[in-house]
Amino acid sequence: MKILRNVLKSKLNIRTEKNFPKEGIEFIDIMPLIIQKNTFEEIIEKFIEEIKEKNVDYIVGPEARGFIIGAAIASRLKIGFIPVRKAGKLPPSTVTRQFEYEKEYGKDQLELPKLVDEKYENKKFYIVDDIYATGNTMSAIKQAIIDEGGIVTGQGVIMNIKELNNESNLFSLLDINEN
Repeated sequence: MKILRNVLKSKLNIRTEKNFPKEGIEFIDIMPLIIQKNTFEEIIEKFIEEIKEKNVDYIVGPEARGFIIGAAIASRLKIGFIPVRKAGKLPPSTVTRQFEYEKEYGKDQLELPKLVDEKYENKKFYIVDDIYATGNTMSAIKQAIIDEGGIVTGQGVIMNIKELNNESNLFSLLDINEN
């Protein structure tokens, strides 16, 4: 892994695991960044600096690491958090939209939950996750929000794997290449 850009001052403790979750994939584990309290605090602060002037109504985070980052950011900004769940984890009556997309190592299906006492229409959303590889997870979430009439004001990740995408409208704390 080659670090191309790093805005964090904290020590980077990132683990990698070859051939996980399947042969040919190198899993990048950013959990050590979250486990260390000073690094986690710095990550959340950087996101808050990025988002605070965007007048966002909700932070959106996909399961599972997007939950951790997104909930912390939303709490600090005093706005709502929307956990995007894997298919079948929510009762059907609480799902606004289910969608399928391709990941680096197969297909996945996510569900966008219903909001409480309001609709997605004309609300502003900011999507956060841990790692941006091909971008298909965020693209699918963004499209689902747009299809419901919502406005996506931005997208941010802890780590962007630059060699796998050409996304220019993405906030990231670390840009890397795997090789």
